[in-house]
Amino acid sequence: MALQNSRVVAFDRPGGESSVQSQSRPIDLAHLSRQTLGDRKVEQEVLALFVSQALAVRDRILEAGAGERFQLAHGLKGSARGIGAFALADCAGEIEAHPGDRAALKRLTLLIDEVRDFIAAINR
Repeated sequence: MALQNSRVVAFDRPGGESSVQSQSRPIDLAHLSRQTLGDRKVEQEVLALFVSQALAVRDRILEAGAGERFQLAHGLKGSARGIGAFALADCAGEIEAHPGDRAALKRLTLLIDEVRDFIAAINR
């Protein structure tokens, strides 16, 4: 639900984020912190699991049939939203809706690599 002056009401996204990322980072770290109750060790474990899942999806999705592509995109979308990787989640949602969209598939692989690199950088 939109308010006057194009402001967005909370709950557009988990944690109240709007669909337009307000930051240039591929992961909303404030959202991640809320999801993990600020426990850095849990954050690291969740991010490591996410990277494993995302790389597995990246390696399989291009060769998958439409049904499997839908399933891969759907699972990745939920996981990405959970950690605050909203641009990646939105792209996975596009693939879920249109499994044959080659541009979205290419963008997804780039976003996965960007998120992987960001996670590696914050874990140093």
